Amino acid sequence: MEIDPIEKLFGELKGAFDTAEPIEGHRQNFLAKLEASPKAMATTKRKRFSWKSLSIAAAMLLLCSLGYLFHYSSPSVQQQVSEISPEITNTEFYFTSVIEDQVKKMQTESTPETQKLIADTMIQLRNLDKDYRKMEQDLLNGGNSKLILSAMITNFQTRLDLLNEVMEQIENIKNFKNYKNENITA
Repeated sequence: MEIDPIEKLFGELKGAFDTAEPIEGHRQNFLAKLEASPKAMATTKRKRFSWKSLSIAAAMLLLCSLGYLFHYSSPSVQQQVSEISPEITNTEFYFTSVIEDQVKKMQTESTPETQKLIADTMIQLRNLDKDYRKMEQDLLNGGNSKLILSAMITNFQTRLDLLNEVMEQIENIKNFKNYKNENITA
C-alpha cells in the first residue's frame, strides 16, 4: 500500500516541530509589552465634520437633478410639432413607414452593379431628412405653419419619388443584365 504524501512529509519532519509549552507568565509578559508600546496604542483623532464638503456634494446633486429634470421633462421636437399640427403626426407616420419599406426593398436588390446607386440614394435620403428636421425647427420657431407643413409633406413625397425612381433604375439594370446574359448564351 502506498503512503500518502502528507503522511510521508509529517513522518520526515517528526521531532522538528516546537511542541514545548511556553514558560509560565509568558502570556502576561507579552500583553504587558504590547500595552506599553506607544505604536500599539490607537490614537484616534476625532475628525471634525466638514460642512464644506457636504455643501459641495449637495450643490452637485442639486445641479445634476435639475439637469436631469430639464433634459427629460422638456417635450421632444416630435411632441411639440404634434401639438402645433396633430395631422402631421399621422402623415409622418404613414410616409415614414412607406419610406422604410421602400428602403428595405431597395437594399435587398443590392448587387455590385447597383451598389453605388443605392449608396447615393441613401445620402440623398439623409439630406432630405436633415431638411425635414430643419423644417420642424422652423415650425417650432413660429414660421408660417401652412407653408412649412406643405413643405414637410412635399419632402416626404420627394423621398418616395426618389425611391420609386431608384427602384425603376435598379429594375432596368437587372433587365439589361439579364438581356445581356441571354445574348451571350444564345
